[in-house]
Amino acid sequence: MPQTTPITSDFLANNVKLAIFVLDLESKQLVFTNATFGKLFNLRTGSKIEADALVELVHVEDRQHVVDTYHKLLAEKKGRDVEFRMQVPGQEVRWLCLFASIAADSSGKNLLVCSLDDVSANRQYNDYLNKYAAKKNSVLHVLAHDLAGPLGMINSLAELLAEETESLANQEIDNLIKLITKTSVNSVNLIRNLINHEFLETTGVDLIKRRVNMVEKFKEVMSQYQDTEKELQLTFQLVTSSTRIFADLDDVKFMQAINNLISNALKFTPKGGTVTVSIDEKEDSIRMKVEDNGIGIPAKYHHTLFDKFTDARRPGLNGEPTTGLGMSIIKTIVEWHQGEIWFESEVGRGTTFFIEIPKY
Repeated sequence: MPQTTPITSDFLANNVKLAIFVLDLESKQLVFTNATFGKLFNLRTGSKIEADALVELVHVEDRQHVVDTYHKLLAEKKGRDVEFRMQVPGQEVRWLCLFASIAADSSGKNLLVCSLDDVSANRQYNDYLNKYAAKKNSVLHVLAHDLAGPLGMINSLAELLAEETESLANQEIDNLIKLITKTSVNSVNLIRNLINHEFLETTGVDLIKRRVNMVEKFKEVMSQYQDTEKELQLTFQLVTSSTRIFADLDDVKFMQAINNLISNALKFTPKGGTVTVSIDEKEDSIRMKVEDNGIGIPAKYHHTLFDKFTDARRPGLNGEPTTGLGMSIIKTIVEWHQGEIWFESEVGRGTTFFIEIPKY
C-alpha cells in the first residue's frame, strides 16, 4: 500500500490554497504564516512581514475600511470578512477576501486568526457580467420605449381601419386587419414579458453582497442611456458628491433596481426632458436620487405605488406597457440592503425617487 502523510495542523496549514496568518493581538506581531501566504506576498522562505507593513500593502482607498472592520471585530468578538485591494510592489493590484476571527492559545493569549483568498479573477468576471448586464438592460428598455409605442399605435390604427372597412363586407380585408392587430398585440406582449422576466429573474437569486464603488457602477448604467440621448431625445445626467463612494451591495440586483427607476423616468418624461441621477455620501449612509421633469404621478396613486399589482400602473407616454410589479420589486431590493425608498411627485412637475442605504 502507498504510504500516506499524517494529517497534522502543520500539514493542513501549509497544504491549503488559502493564505493563513495569525496575529498576536498584544504584540501586534505575526506569529504564524503558511506557505501560501509567502507566495501571495512574494516572500522568500523564512522571511517575515510585520503587521504594520501588511496594512501598508492594502490599497489606499480600502485601507480605512479594513481598519474599521478590524476595530468592529475587536469590539464584537465575532468573526468578520472583508474584501479589499492589495498592491504588492512589482505586482498587479489584486482583490483579496479576508476572514478573521479571535481565538486564544493554550496560555490564554488572544490571537487573530486570518485566512486570505485571492478573488481577483472572480471580481473581474463579475465586473464583466455587470457591465454586460447594464448594456443589456438599457437596450431592453430602449427597445420597449422605441418599439412598444409604435406597435401600440399600429394596433390603434388597425382598429380604426377595421371600423372604416366594416361596410365593405370584404372577408379578405377583414382577415388582413385582424392579422395586423394580432401581430402588433403579440409583439408588445413579447417585449413586456421579456423585460419582466429579466427583472424577476434577478430577484430570484440569493443576495450576494460585496464592497463596490457605487460611482463606477452608476457610470456604467448611465453611460448606456447617455449613448441613446439622440434617439430618445432626452438628456441623462449623473451628479455625485465624490468620485469614490463605497458600499456593501449585491450590485447586480441593486443596479437592476436603479436601472428600472431610470427606465420608469424616461417612460413618463416627454421629449426634450431630463433625467438626473445623483449619489450623495453622508456620514453613515448614502442617498441616491432619480429625478425627472416629466408628467408626475397623480396624488391618488401615491399611497399604493409600491403595492404589488398596484392600481397606479400606467402605460408610458409612448404606450410602453407595465404590470405594476416593478415598484414593489424595487422596494424589496432596497429593503434587502437595509435601505429605504420614497418619492416626491407633482403632476406636471416631475418625480423624484429617493433611496438611502447604510454605508456598511
